[in-house]
Amino acid sequence: MFVFLILLLMQLNAVTVNHSLQYIYTASSGIKNCPEFVAVGLVDGNEVMYYDSNIRKAKPKQDWMKNVTEDDPRYWDFQTHQLSRTQKSFIDGIEVAKQRFNQTGGVHVFQNMYGCEFDDEYEEVEGWESFGYDGEDFIALDLKTERWFAPVAQALVTKKKWDNEKMKMALTKNYITQICPDWLRKYLDYGKNSLLRTVVPSVSFLQTSPSSPVCCNATGFYPRRAEMFWRKDGEEIHDGVEKQEILPNNDGTFQMSIYIDLSSVPTEDWTKYKCVFQLSGLKDDLVIQLEKTQILSNYGENKMRSEG
Repeated sequence: MFVFLILLLMQLNAVTVNHSLQYIYTASSGIKNCPEFVAVGLVDGNEVMYYDSNIRKAKPKQDWMKNVTEDDPRYWDFQTHQLSRTQKSFIDGIEVAKQRFNQTGGVHVFQNMYGCEFDDEYEEVEGWESFGYDGEDFIALDLKTERWFAPVAQALVTKKKWDNEKMKMALTKNYITQICPDWLRKYLDYGKNSLLRTVVPSVSFLQTSPSSPVCCNATGFYPRRAEMFWRKDGEEIHDGVEKQEILPNNDGTFQMSIYIDLSSVPTEDWTKYKCVFQLSGLKDDLVIQLEKTQILSNYGENKMRSEG
């Protein structure tokens, strides 16, 4: 099975909200029991569409995505048709890449990511398209210069060809700056009850042993766009701090954790530390002061107490 590690790096703000539409195409060879081609569509990091070369049909992954056929009855047929054509070109693309890298057999993966993002407040649109091969960058679009960037020699042939295809560039730019944002607005409207909601998390302190780092864990929040840090005496601190990536929960919400090493800090000074959680769309930060009695542990009889 494929594991899609999608790292969406966004500039977070407690009031301003960014929304994104992204598609990821993955073709592979040499992997048993896996489709040769998989396509997923994501809105704000939520999977909304799925297609693979085994089922050969585009399907909605959110109930609200079924509403798209009210405005366009042939939407899913069109998606299926387009992805069937894309499937062939991507499978062929693996063979081309193998030749350029002087490879024969083995496991190989060819991936394409493209999409757009806009800011609710300023309506500023940003977009991207990039290709990767075997987990490494292959070629990427620089939308400002309207040129392609090739970090490896094997992609220079493609770069030269695409840089000279003015029509292809015009169509790509039009999609990223016009069509993609238009569809993103439609999807946000279709799924507004789900996508535009704000869910405040429960926040807890955890510690596995008296000498281990203290974990501040926030779980059950939505949307995914969130930030978390430790603060002391009004200043954000980084020394001895380790932040984990945001992870999905089974109910569609998210969780994240941030650790701090307080082994050299006297217990009586722990109250100087506060865990701060920021959620996109939420005006006020959640600020929780660290107290020894609040820490949930598996080495004593302390009880967890969550505060927001």
